[in-house]
Amino acid sequence: MSTLEEIRNRFKKDRFATEAAGIVIDHAEPGKAVCSLTLEEKHMNENNVPMGGAVFTLADFTCAIASNGYSEKKTVSQQVSITFLAPAKGSRLIAEASCLREGRTTAFYAVDVKDELGNYVAHATMNGYIMK
Repeated sequence: MSTLEEIRNRFKKDRFATEAAGIVIDHAEPGKAVCSLTLEEKHMNENNVPMGGAVFTLADFTCAIASNGYSEKKTVSQQVSITFLAPAKGSRLIAEASCLREGRTTAFYAVDVKDELGNYVAHATMNGYIMK
């Protein structure tokens, strides 16, 4: 089984999430992951709240870690739905992804995004296609 450091090193190749956005993998286990993003000016929109794209990138990347971090198979996003619930009030976003069901060729994940104060920012569901 991979260590957290091995997973972090492997997913450094996802440069948009890790370098451009600055997302950090905090925890990973089979079917689950926690990632975080310290908010910077580059993540804010005109209203000075985190841009939806930044929140979505965090949710999508966290799901990628949950689905691929410990798997020999590759799961890719097939369909994603995100609901933005409230703007973040804190300075850090934390996403938690968990697998609700995995079959032979598809998987279903839920991702909750909160700020460090515990405020819900977004909820996403993701259908993944498991490649052979």
